[in-house]
Amino acid sequence: MADSGERLPWRSQLLLVLGKGFLRILGRTWRFRVVNGDFVRGLRAERQGFIFSLWHGQLLPLLWFHRNEGALVLISEHRDGEMVAQAAASLGYGLIRGSTSRGAGRALISLGRELQAGHEVGITPDGPRGPARKFAPGALIAAQRADAFIVPTAAVADRAWRLRSWDRFMIPKPFARVTVAYGTPTKVRGATPRDASEEGERFENLMADTIRIAGG
Repeated sequence: MADSGERLPWRSQLLLVLGKGFLRILGRTWRFRVVNGDFVRGLRAERQGFIFSLWHGQLLPLLWFHRNEGALVLISEHRDGEMVAQAAASLGYGLIRGSTSRGAGRALISLGRELQAGHEVGITPDGPRGPARKFAPGALIAAQRADAFIVPTAAVADRAWRLRSWDRFMIPKPFARVTVAYGTPTKVRGATPRDASEEGERFENLMADTIRIAGG
């Protein structure tokens, strides 16, 4: 498990403190409904390591929902990932630092080690900078090497703010109803270069199906 990255400038630190306080107040007002929760409970009962696969734009409510469960999250080493990393750590997550574009080799080794140890890892396969809802190969490679399941995961809110960012980042409004849905745990069929495109498309379709199940 990797340590947090570089120290934030004081303005970013202040924004982080305010943001964490805002999230704790806002998150307590959200009302959650879970669809297909048995998929996750079954894997946990068998003590199998697995990957929560979620799109970057739906990260906030899912971080809140799964707080203090002992899961790890893969967070970019880019500067804009540092605030997310510190916020996630404050919610009880372990951190794996890296992405498919920076720190990839080290991140994949750490991912495989944690999965083989039976841990849960959250990954945004379209992060840290998109393109939105496109499955980068890192999660596929890690899951295939560890023979671990990927669980497509989605969050849909009945009312939310959306940032004007590449991922249309979602912030559910106060007292929003948030549906968290899980798709069928699925293993990667292969991770060769020839397989990567087909498998990426297959998991993008599974993610789309899970969002539809959540009502999105």
